[in-house]
Amino acid sequence: MVAADIDLITELDRQLFAADCWPRQMFVDELAQPETRRYVVAEQDGAVVGYAGLMCIRPIADIQTIGVLPQFQGRGTARAMLTELIEESRRRGAEDVMLEVSAANPRAQDLYRRYGFEQIHQRPRYYKDGSDALIMRLRLHEEPNATTTEDRP
Repeated sequence: MVAADIDLITELDRQLFAADCWPRQMFVDELAQPETRRYVVAEQDGAVVGYAGLMCIRPIADIQTIGVLPQFQGRGTARAMLTELIEESRRRGAEDVMLEVSAANPRAQDLYRRYGFEQIHQRPRYYKDGSDALIMRLRLHEEPNATTTEDRP
């Protein structure tokens, strides 16, 4: 995503997330922080059909947003952007990737679970429509086994 995309992305965000959409300035502010942010757009036939963003402050990466126009959902667009953000998290040295998803969005929850995200918390009535936010985490590094071969009898 580049600055020239902001007006279009702001409009797409409004269409997709209505009351929970971001103000234009938020996208401006996010793009102004490349040392900790990475935003991508997905295009089909030269038209932007989706966008996604990441904030990474080691050791945590946080997926800030993923949006895909309804007529392009189910075609792998969100999956491709999610893969890119997870890989960017690894490149930036993150140990965990976090995200929030609406409890009213089972399709997105299923996508995240397929990538290995696990729900670790729930925020009641987080979204303006009253739905809860599910906090999900993907561990990028396996925790070392506490038992070594020297500890075994």
